[in-house]
Amino acid sequence: MFYAITGTDVPGSLDQRLAARPAHLERLQALKNSGRLLLAGPFPAIDSEDPGSAGFSGSLIVAEFASLAEAEAWANTDPYVAAGVYQSVTVKPFKKVLP
Repeated sequence: MFYAITGTDVPGSLDQRLAARPAHLERLQALKNSGRLLLAGPFPAIDSEDPGSAGFSGSLIVAEFASLAEAEAWANTDPYVAAGVYQSVTVKPFKKVLP
C-alpha cells in the first residue's frame, strides 16, 4: 500500500536540511530503484520554484510499504529527522486514484 509521509520543518533549519540532503536523497533513490516511490519533494516556504534563503516548510513523500509500521519506521530514520530538520513527521495510508 502507498503511504503519504509529511515532514514539517523546524523554522530556520535550511542549513541542516542542505547538509543532510545527500543522505536523504540517497534513501529516496533506493525507493525509486525498487519501484516503490510514487513522488517526493519539498514545500517551498514562499511561492517560488527556488525559494533561496527562505528555504522550505517541509516535505512530502508518497511511497509503497508493506505496512503502516514499516512506513513509520522508514520515516523516523530519515536523515532529516536525525539532523533536526523536521519538527514533526506524519505518516498516513494513501490511495492513489489518478493518474
